[in-house]
Amino acid sequence: LGPAHLGRIMNYRHAFHAGNFADVIKHIVLVLCIEHLKKKPAPFRVIDTHAGIGRYRLHTGEATRTGEWRDGIARLFGPEAAPLSPAIAALLKPYLDLISAENSSGALNIYPGSPAIVQSMLRRDDRFIANELHPEDAKALAAAMKGDKAVITSAIDGYTALKAHLPPKERRGLVLVDPPFEEPGELIRLTEGLAEGLKRFATGTFALWYPIKDPKHTTRFKRAIAEVTAHADVPPALEVEMFLRPPRNPALLNGAGLVVINPPFTLYADMNAILTELLPRLSDNPEATFSVDALPKAPKAPKPADKK
Repeated sequence: LGPAHLGRIMNYRHAFHAGNFADVIKHIVLVLCIEHLKKKPAPFRVIDTHAGIGRYRLHTGEATRTGEWRDGIARLFGPEAAPLSPAIAALLKPYLDLISAENSSGALNIYPGSPAIVQSMLRRDDRFIANELHPEDAKALAAAMKGDKAVITSAIDGYTALKAHLPPKERRGLVLVDPPFEEPGELIRLTEGLAEGLKRFATGTFALWYPIKDPKHTTRFKRAIAEVTAHADVPPALEVEMFLRPPRNPALLNGAGLVVINPPFTLYADMNAILTELLPRLSDNPEATFSVDALPKAPKAPKPADKK
């Protein structure tokens, strides 16, 4: 991975893209991972390194500039959304119940970002650290989480937060790394952040989000992730990707994905089933595709021979 290949991928500040197809997939994975953690009574901690503001109004502000939510969450929730099959409705119920709780009238006005989603899923002894560097967004995030003793907000560099808050004292948890991709070399920082995180919390679940414009960049990124997981001696990571269209034009956001390290054992089957049904809803392009697969682990580098 080199900066020349991975610089200036896009500007993906959360508010402009709230509720779009990428948010839908990302937050479904997030909810499924937290639901899995909740199957055991022991408390856990969630760390969100690039949290955003918490909730997004879809009919005012930045979200109105793109309207991407109309081809995202609006196709799953609201009066115009077609019903889901019973099996997929059951899998998506925790996620869609969160959307419903934010929109009690039934009309889709607010989309909860990852901080609001995590906060609403915490049990009494679970804890959440929500970090956001952008000054205005950090202020809005702190206001949204104010008064909740289970939540700590901070406003430092996301990768600094990643190192500062690991390992969690609960020894169970999830780390979401979802950068805005405003800086050159973000995929490099994602890879380095994961390596540092696994040194501190090798048993934790890490979910790394990335946009897909030029697939050559993400291929290099996933190869680097495979090397990190091999070095850390953790199971192969799981990739979850959705393409709105074939990635022929690197100037477009052709798709988005997550790499999940130490994923729940049910995530592979659940996301395959979910995306099989959601793909034709979230893209009108007949060439839209998705992938849910384990990343092959890179071979470990041989240890240097002992000198005699």
